[in-house]
Amino acid sequence: MAKPIVNQETCIGCGVCESVCPAVFKMNDGKAIVIEADYEANKETIQQAIDSCPVAAITLE
Repeated sequence: MAKPIVNQETCIGCGVCESVCPAVFKMNDGKAIVIEADYEANKETIQQAIDSCPVAAITLE
């Protein structure tokens, strides 16, 4: 699976991605960031985070 990317300009810092997929997303200075993880093993929850983002700030590289 491709690496997820959070658009820092679009992100509103709601934290939904971190609550859905804490193995990949963390909050940092009020915005979500992607941490090093096994993206393939977390692909289902990554997709849930993408689908749950209210501003569509998460894409796949």
